[in-house]
Amino acid sequence: MNTLKTLSLAIGALVLGASAITASAADLARGKALVEKGNCAACHGAGMNAPITPDYPKLAGQHADYLYHALAAYQITTNPQVGRSNAIMAGQVNANPGVTGKDGKPRPFTRDELKDIAAYIESLPGGLVLKK
Repeated sequence: MNTLKTLSLAIGALVLGASAITASAADLARGKALVEKGNCAACHGAGMNAPITPDYPKLAGQHADYLYHALAAYQITTNPQVGRSNAIMAGQVNANPGVTGKDGKPRPFTRDELKDIAAYIESLPGGLVLKK
């Protein structure tokens, strides 16, 4: 029984360690460059924490996993049941002029780029309040 418990704990530690490595694999420098190229501050303001209108969210400090899933959902324009419906954000993540393909035309952000963007925005100081 002790061997089984030890094995279970070891497997659990490996899984947690692997997830930590994956989470830290995001490239903050690339995320920052993509946020700048994408001109995100035009709406979300300096430091992603001063939107130009109260209708736009403050993003700085938001959890990266939430941001990633939100950004990815804006790329799903064919199914409103699973995607997010916002023409401005859909345009930003699907055909951002700051991100071009080999043909020089705007292209969608890749999943890895979205993860880098999300990780960078999470790293910014912000006023995110967590329920206690």
